[in-house]
Amino acid sequence: MEFDFVIVGGGSAGATIASRLSEDPNTNVCLLEAGGSGKGIFIRMPIAVVAMLPGRPKINNWAFHTVPQPGLNGRKGYQPRGKALGGSSAINAMLYVRGQKEDYDSWADLGNDGWGWNDVLPYFRKAENNVRGADDAHGDNGPLQVSDQKAPRPISEAFIEASNQMQLRSNPDFNDGDNEGVGMWQTTLFHSPDKNGERCSAAAAYLHPVMDDRPNLTVITKAHATKVIFEGKRAVGVAYRHGKQDKEVRAVKEVVLCGGAFQSPQLLMLSGVGDPKAITRHGIEMIHALPGVGQNLQDHLDFTMAYTTKDTDNVGIGLRAGVKLIGEIFKWRKHGNSMAASTITECGSFFKSDPSVERANLQTHFVISIVDDHARKLHLGHGYSCHVCNLRPYSRGEVFLQSNDPMAAPGIDPKFLSDDRDLDIMIKGAKLTRATLEAPALAKYKHKELFGVHDKMTDAEWEQVIRNRADTVYHPVGTCKMGHDDMAVVRSDLKVHGLEGLRVADASIMPLLVSGNTNAPTIMIGEKCADMIKSEYAA
Repeated sequence: MEFDFVIVGGGSAGATIASRLSEDPNTNVCLLEAGGSGKGIFIRMPIAVVAMLPGRPKINNWAFHTVPQPGLNGRKGYQPRGKALGGSSAINAMLYVRGQKEDYDSWADLGNDGWGWNDVLPYFRKAENNVRGADDAHGDNGPLQVSDQKAPRPISEAFIEASNQMQLRSNPDFNDGDNEGVGMWQTTLFHSPDKNGERCSAAAAYLHPVMDDRPNLTVITKAHATKVIFEGKRAVGVAYRHGKQDKEVRAVKEVVLCGGAFQSPQLLMLSGVGDPKAITRHGIEMIHALPGVGQNLQDHLDFTMAYTTKDTDNVGIGLRAGVKLIGEIFKWRKHGNSMAASTITECGSFFKSDPSVERANLQTHFVISIVDDHARKLHLGHGYSCHVCNLRPYSRGEVFLQSNDPMAAPGIDPKFLSDDRDLDIMIKGAKLTRATLEAPALAKYKHKELFGVHDKMTDAEWEQVIRNRADTVYHPVGTCKMGHDDMAVVRSDLKVHGLEGLRVADASIMPLLVSGNTNAPTIMIGEKCADMIKSEYAA
């Protein structure tokens, strides 16, 4: 089979690019996705994320793990990633968060022309169909539906009040370039009457409405890419495994990799592109030396505190909680405005670890249930939790090949807390979050603290509890970074340095991690990439 463009990975960026390029009926596009259709009930019903996230069993989830982390007392970290059309937008908490203006301006300051805040804002707006309508920061005509919380619990309002009591201002819009403050999240949920309260993954926004009606768009699911095919230094196609069959698809114009921060660099290395020392030891023939492939891995390390509560107006485990949830599911099926449409984390905040910090460098996610080990450890009864993460970590990790088997998981080493500055920020963040959770507004909800955290802990004790319990909050980026230095993988137009007919467009191209959740920025990258491709090939 031969197409103008072959896109590898139907996640947040891949779904966006496939949809936008195929808007031109004269452009033939093929999208390869290793997972399924992304249309199942576990994806559509937001609260069902608790079934997909743990990866036991692996429902729409690659469920990767890191190598042992010295900074986490030798523990292996857990790295869930979406395996379906929609990618991780099919299994995430659906928070629509862009980061801070300075994040993107810092990309431009590194020499990436066209990636400053004012450059990317039009693409955020283009993607967005915000329930609040359009303004200078938001759009209301894009494919991605962005909603307010459908039925927030009173305890979420109490967290906002508690944060106000800690002198943190309320912020009704985290997405205008300045996200400091506390408030309810906007989320990627449908607000159209026919699907109100359903998850609006990137696939539900960009692919599902059009993929059956465009003869120039071919979507192949259950197709695991194994290698980019080169002729000399030009990418001309992709080899993939479909069931037990090995197949190929050819690209006349370009191959675009959208596998994410773990699998885009993995596929490049499997194809002979990367650091020769990391590739040839697996018996793979070199195509092009590019030492930055797989390097510069950045992620948000996250620490969670939790309490039990006698309040039952939240997500719990037990007979009464089960009966309540069934009722909420029926309400969700009827009109969408119910706890079954909850992102579980309904509100949160951005704040500074120290007054001397120029902009917020910490983020919380307040959760209306007990969270323990990525929902892999369950607790009877009801409770609430709060995550806190360091937004701009100094530690840098890597993705590497564990073997030459394209079906094997990538090696993942975030090197969490390898830079001591990150530990200092995490301790400060944990203390401030603990103080918020002990503020008067939450006093009536508190019953028992779950993990042994208390007010008289020394910094050494905080260090050990963080090293024993912290892990990712699911925002890996940077492993095919955009730039012009010796470790850069792609240029500002997302073309791979030194190669032809090949781009990377996903979270892996971020040179620096944004100060917030990464799904909305990844969709923006997809929108911008599609626009650059269209402009280049315009008649």
